[in-house]
Amino acid sequence: MSIETLLQQPFGTVPQMLAAQAQARPEVAAIVDDERSVSFRQLDALMDEVASALQRQRLAPTQCIAICAHSSIEYLAVFLGALRAGVAVSPLAPSSTAEQLHMMLQDCAASFLFLDRAVAQLLAPIAEQLQAKRIALDASPAGQSLVDWLAPADGAKPAPVTLEPAWPFNIIYSSGTTGAPKGIVQSHAMRWNHVTRGVDLGYGPGAVTLCSTPLYSNTTLVSVFPTLALGATLVLMRRFDAVRFLELAQKHRATHAMLVPVQYRRIMAVPHFDSFDLTSFRMKFSTSAPFPAELKADVLERWPGGLTEYYGMTEGGGSCRLLAHEHPDKLHTVGQPMPGHEVRLIDEDGKEVAAGEIGEVVGRSASMMNGYHNQPEKTAAAEWYSADGLRFIRTGDIGRFDEDGFLILMDRKKDMIISGGFNIYPSDIEAVIALHPDVLEAAVVGVPSEKWGETPVAFVTPRPGRTLDLAALAQFVSERVGKTQRPSVYEIAESLPRSAIGKVLKRELRDSFTRSAGD
Repeated sequence: MSIETLLQQPFGTVPQMLAAQAQARPEVAAIVDDERSVSFRQLDALMDEVASALQRQRLAPTQCIAICAHSSIEYLAVFLGALRAGVAVSPLAPSSTAEQLHMMLQDCAASFLFLDRAVAQLLAPIAEQLQAKRIALDASPAGQSLVDWLAPADGAKPAPVTLEPAWPFNIIYSSGTTGAPKGIVQSHAMRWNHVTRGVDLGYGPGAVTLCSTPLYSNTTLVSVFPTLALGATLVLMRRFDAVRFLELAQKHRATHAMLVPVQYRRIMAVPHFDSFDLTSFRMKFSTSAPFPAELKADVLERWPGGLTEYYGMTEGGGSCRLLAHEHPDKLHTVGQPMPGHEVRLIDEDGKEVAAGEIGEVVGRSASMMNGYHNQPEKTAAAEWYSADGLRFIRTGDIGRFDEDGFLILMDRKKDMIISGGFNIYPSDIEAVIALHPDVLEAAVVGVPSEKWGETPVAFVTPRPGRTLDLAALAQFVSERVGKTQRPSVYEIAESLPRSAIGKVLKRELRDSFTRSAGD
């Protein structure tokens, strides 16, 4: 079946698309990894080898394997080959603890763990407890070598598997910063939706996506699969470095990139940023964390190509999209609900709020998780049903729509501070602190207070080469916010703690402050 015909179907699969790309453009580079690359023909053959090996091991469709390693051609070949066999993939974060990895492997019941040397060293203290067979992706002694595991490889063809829309495509685990990680089950239908919308985003033959975020993150995968399925080239960065990113973008004539806000900040701060030729860019994307309006404005002014911000969740539901290059007056928002996406706001009692009022963001679309793996109670808690019985996913975010239907986020529901009976949104205070010329970035958290219940505390990172006077900063902020919003304490932080995908870990800030206050 041709690529065009596949894309016209209500449901297709990523493995089907890659087989079609191997026929249509066999020698075009599919993945570039440092000085190595594989063509679509070679990638398709590797996928067949992986699928055949899993079938020889008697893995049935909908069963699971896990991958925990740094980005590489082998990582993606195993991921995609498993999908061809109907096997679900759980991409795990190498930044997890050994105990977390053990728990996630047990939860997804992975028969095989594909890993590299660094992850094997991390797991060494609990290696004897692991039931999954280990396969080394990097020719290290982390497990059986991938080459040996794949053999016999010559012309290996797997038995055809007809993938069902509801079958699990992958199980992605939440970061676990607020407790035990939850396995988010995403279906083949959900991923197909990502592929088809990629056509309108400019992915396709001749496009080049520069991938600098880790492959276990949904932020990365929503860009990776459309890139490959639609015949574009994927350039992998194993570790992000701002200058190296710019060098690779110029070298490979990158057209697309998915970056988190902290990466944009670091790239735009490169002193010789303007010396790089970035005119090949068609579109840049961002998601996963708050994207300050002034940073968006700087990207629009100095970096060619469009800028699209997505607001949504790995769990799916309703997503918003801000085409920043088309709406430069709406940079303080996360845009409008995407086509086919419905977003509503509800109060504490689960009732929809009136126009212009603040409420929790809930949404629905064709891109929704099946649920949390093995956790029906948490799945139910993440759902909201409208009066007419429609299923929505709760985000835990607080926001309001402006008069033009653009969503303005206030904060995470769990991060909202209640001080003296007043609701305080940390993002409002952070935005004011960031206006100070000596401040690079800030995070505000609520800590216990005997007098007020909770009180705001600000952690502030100075701009490089600047000396930050905290008393002067406090005066600066006090002149621009209400009395209840004024932080009771300011602390300088050389850097803010972040997850591997760039989210500020406010729980760590809150816990460290509480511990130090108790000493």
